[in-house]
Amino acid sequence: MLADFYAYLKQLKSNKRTYNTYIVIVSDDTQAKELEQVSSFLGFNAFRLKDFRCEFGEDINAYHSEFMQLLQDLKAYYECAKSNKVLITPIRTMALKMPDKKYFKTKTIQYASTLKIDEFKTLLLHWGYYFVDIVQDNGEVSFRGDIIDIASQNSDVAYRISLFGDEVESIREFDIISQKSKKEELESISISPAFLSLQEDEYKELEKSIQNDTSNVFVKDINSIGFWHLKDTKFLHQISDTTTIITPNALSEIDEVYINSNNKLEQTTMQSFEVLKKQNTYKQIVFKDNASDIITLSKNKKISIISTNENKIRHYGININNTNLNFVYEPFTFSLNSPDELILSLNQKIKQKSSHKKKSNMRLDELVIGEYVVHDVYGIGIFNGIKQIKILGAIKDCIEVLYQNEDKLLLPVLNLNLLERYVVDGGIKPTLDNLGKQSFERAKNKAKDKIFAIANELMALQAKRELAKGIPIKTDFEELKLLAHNLGFNYTIDQQKSIDDIFNDFKSGYIMDRLISGDVGFGKTEVALNAILAVALSGYQSLFLVPTSLLCNQHFASLKGRLEEFNIKIEKLNSNNTKKQADEIKKRYVNGDIDVLVGTHSLLNIPYCAKLALIIIDEEHKFGVKQKEKIKQIKQDVHMLFMSATPIPRTLNLALSKVKQISSILTPPTQREGVTTFLKEQDDNIIKEAILREKRRGGGVFYICNKIATIEHNRRYLYSLLGEDNIKIEIIHSKIPPKKAEEIIEAFANREFDILLATSIIESGIHLPNANTIIVKNANNFGIADLHQLRGRVGRGKSKGYCYFLVDDKDELNENAIKRLVALEKNSHLGSGESLAMRDLEIRGGGNIIGEDQSGHIKQIGYGLYLRMLEDAIISLSSKKDNQETTTIANNCELNLTITAYINPEYVFEDRLRLDLYRRLAKCESKEEVFEIIDEMQDRFGSSDDITQRFCDLMIIKIKAQEKDIKSISNYNNNITIIYNKEDTPNTTLKANSKDDDDILRELNKFVNK
Repeated sequence: MLADFYAYLKQLKSNKRTYNTYIVIVSDDTQAKELEQVSSFLGFNAFRLKDFRCEFGEDINAYHSEFMQLLQDLKAYYECAKSNKVLITPIRTMALKMPDKKYFKTKTIQYASTLKIDEFKTLLLHWGYYFVDIVQDNGEVSFRGDIIDIASQNSDVAYRISLFGDEVESIREFDIISQKSKKEELESISISPAFLSLQEDEYKELEKSIQNDTSNVFVKDINSIGFWHLKDTKFLHQISDTTTIITPNALSEIDEVYINSNNKLEQTTMQSFEVLKKQNTYKQIVFKDNASDIITLSKNKKISIISTNENKIRHYGININNTNLNFVYEPFTFSLNSPDELILSLNQKIKQKSSHKKKSNMRLDELVIGEYVVHDVYGIGIFNGIKQIKILGAIKDCIEVLYQNEDKLLLPVLNLNLLERYVVDGGIKPTLDNLGKQSFERAKNKAKDKIFAIANELMALQAKRELAKGIPIKTDFEELKLLAHNLGFNYTIDQQKSIDDIFNDFKSGYIMDRLISGDVGFGKTEVALNAILAVALSGYQSLFLVPTSLLCNQHFASLKGRLEEFNIKIEKLNSNNTKKQADEIKKRYVNGDIDVLVGTHSLLNIPYCAKLALIIIDEEHKFGVKQKEKIKQIKQDVHMLFMSATPIPRTLNLALSKVKQISSILTPPTQREGVTTFLKEQDDNIIKEAILREKRRGGGVFYICNKIATIEHNRRYLYSLLGEDNIKIEIIHSKIPPKKAEEIIEAFANREFDILLATSIIESGIHLPNANTIIVKNANNFGIADLHQLRGRVGRGKSKGYCYFLVDDKDELNENAIKRLVALEKNSHLGSGESLAMRDLEIRGGGNIIGEDQSGHIKQIGYGLYLRMLEDAIISLSSKKDNQETTTIANNCELNLTITAYINPEYVFEDRLRLDLYRRLAKCESKEEVFEIIDEMQDRFGSSDDITQRFCDLMIIKIKAQEKDIKSISNYNNNITIIYNKEDTPNTTLKANSKDDDDILRELNKFVNK
C-alpha cells in the first residue's frame, strides 16, 4: 500500500493541482506513520493524527494521553497556513467530529509583562486546567502566593512563573520530579489549553450540558465528557478546499466503523486510488547489507539515498560525493523500486518513543490522618496531623500520635525521622501500643536479635563466596549475537546493560551473585537466556528455579522456543512429573545430558552435578532465605542469578550493595502498550459489552471477585447476563488444588473457555498473552497497588489491553478515594506503577532478604522500621568487617530548645506539603542535603521567613550534633547544656549572649562547627 500511495501522491504532484488539504484515511497508526513519511519525502506538509478509538460518549479520561496528543496534533495542523497539506488520520478518528480552529488559542506570557492572578486563574479554569498543590502532570497548575507552577499541554516541560505584584519577575523551567527549577530564565512562554480555549459563556454552557448528560461516566466534568458536548465541531473532510483519499484497508473497515450519514466520503476519490493501484509500477523492497549492489544495478535510474547521517552512508560503501545520487537526511525508513526510480533507506525501523515523563501522581508515601504509624521508641499509634504548641514561650510544630487509653504523643517535627507509616502484608490492623508499658520495646528487641542473625548469615555467606573462584564462562560466542538478532527487535538499554553486567561477572573470575530487578514483561527472561546460552556453549549446565508449576511451564516453553536451534537440551521438573519421570530426568541431569533444567521446589533437593555452573531463581521474593541458601549449597562455586518483578525497597539499596550486585530494568520493551483503563459504576451493559467485544476478537477475559464465598454467585450472574450457550466460565482461587489450578490456567491459555472468574490470586506470576480484558468487581475494596498489579495481567501480547474497575455506588466513596481511582484511570501508561504500587512493592520486596518465619516480627513493629533495622545491621556488620565506624539508627540527637522554629503555614500553605518537607528534612544525613531542600523551598515558595529559616538551621545543627555523638541539646534562658551518648564523656555547657532565638542558634552553630 505504501508503494501505491507514493505513486498516487507523485501523480497528484505532477498534475500541479493544488488543494489546501489532502485528507488521507488509513486503518491504524502503523499505516499513518508510513504514509506520513512518504508525504514528507515528496515535499507535502504532512500531519498525522492518533488512532483515537474512543466511542462517542465514553469517558475521555480512559484515553487521556491519546486525547492530549490528538489535540496537539490537530492544533499543529490548524496553525499551518501553507497549501498542499496532507492530513493522515485513522478511520476511527475520522469518524469523530473535531473541535473548530477557534478552540486552539494560546496565551503568551513574557518577562516583565503584566499578569493579573485572578484573571489568569479564571482563564485557566475555562481552559480545563486542574488546580493542585504540586504540579506533576500536563494540564495542572499551582498558585502559591506570587509563584505559579504550570505544566502546559503543548510542552514537554513545566514552568515556574515568579511575580512581583502583577509583574512577571522571572520565568523558568522546573523538573516535576525534584520540583527544582533551572537557573536559566526565559524571555517568554506559550500556554496551551489543558482542554480547549473556551470563553466564559462557552464554558458555562458546556458545564450545563454536561450536567444533563445521562451516560454512565464516573465523574462528569469538562475533561471527562466535555469533548462530546462541544457546539462548533466538524468532520475533518468538511473543511473547505479539501480532497479525501481512503486507502483500501480503511475502505474495508467502513462497515465495522460506523460513520454518521452526514459524514459521507467521496466515492470517486476512493475509486481513483484503486484505479491508480492497478497502474502502479513501484514496489517496496527490503535489503540487508547489499546497498552498493542495488545502487550499481540501478545506475540508470533516479536514485535517492535516505539516511540520518553521513557515517551510515559511508558504512555501506556508498560514495558520499557521487553527484548522481540524491542524499536525503531524514529518519524515513521506507525503500521503493520502479523501472525509473530507486529510493533506498539505510535507516532502521523507528522505535516508538514513550510520550510519558516519569511522574509520581500517586503520592502513596504521604501520611494521612487516621493511618497507623510506628515510633522507634513508643510503638504503634494513629497519626493525627500537625499540631502547633507553645513550650516555655517558644512555638513549635509537633506530630500528634494517638495511643491506647486516649494517650497522646506530641513528637517534635525535628524528630520526624523516628516515625514510619505502619505497613504489613495484607493490610492487617494492629493493636495500638500503650505508652506506659514496655511491650513494644520487648517486641523490638526480639526482632533485633533475629535481624542480626539474618544479617550475620548474609555477610558470612558473602565473605565465603568472595574467597572462592567462579567457574570460567566464555561470552564471545557468535551464537550469542545470533540469539539477539533472532529476537526481531533490539534490546532496551537496561536489558543490554544487565547482560553486560552478567558477562562481566563471568569474566571477573569470581562467583556471580546478581539480582535482576524489573517489572513483569520488561525482559528479565531474555537477559537470563543470554546467561544460559553462554553457560551451555561453555560446556556447563544451568538450573532455573521458579515458584509455581505454571511459571515452570511458561519458562520451559519460552526456553525451548528460543534455544532449541542452538541444540540446547532443556527439561522441566515439577509436581506434574511422575516419580519415574522425575528420577529419569534427575539421572540425565547428573549424567550431563541436560543443559538446562527448569523446575519448582523439587530442584531444592537436586543431586550434586560437577557440570552445574549457573542457578537462576525467578520471582525470588517468593522464596525465603533458607530455601535460597539451600540451593546455593548444591555447589559452592556456582554462579547465582536472581530475578524479581519487585524492585528492591529504597531503604535497602545501600545495605544490599554490601552483599549483592543489582541490575535494574526500568525501561519497557518498545512493542508494549499501556492498558486502557475505565472506571465505572456497576452496570450490566458495560460488563456484557466488554466481554462480548473481547470474545469477538478471540481473546480471554479475567473477571475478578475477591470473595471466595460469593464467587459461584458471580458465575451464575455472568451466565444469566450472557447466556450459558454463548459463554464458558471457569473458576480459580486459593482453595482449588494447585494441579487443578494449573490445568485451568493451561486451558484458558489454549482458549478452551472465555472467562476466568478469579480472586486476586492471579495478580502476579500469570503471563497469558491471549487475555486482553480484565473486569474488577468492587474495585474500591482493593488497594491502589493491587489494582495496578491486576491491570498488569492484560495487554501482554500483541492485542490492546482493556481494564474495567467497577464500583457499586460512587456516592458512598469519599472525595479522596474518588480522586485516587480517577488518577489510576488516567495513569495507565507503562511505568506509572512505580508510584502506584510503592507500598505493595516494599511489602513484597521483603522476601528478597527474609523468610516467611519473619512475618510475625514485621507485624509487631511494622515493615518500615524492620527494614531500617535490617539495613542498619548489615551496614554495621560490613563496617566492622572493613574496620570502619558506623552510625546506628539509635543515634538520634534530641533538641529541647526554647526556640520558635517551624515551617511557617503562611509560607507553605498546605499541611501535606509542610509534612512532606518535614519528613524529608528529618531524614537528611548531611548539611548539603538540607541546603538542597532549602534551595528547593525558596524556588517553589519564594524567600523563606525567619521562623522557617530557624527551623532549617536547627536541622543542620542536629545533623552536626549527631556526627559528634551528642545525645541531646537543651537550654534554659541563655544557658545551653549538651549531653553525649557516651557516659564517660562529660557534659558541655555553653552560654549565649542572650536568650534570644538567634543568639542561641549563633552559639550552637559556633560549637558544632568547631
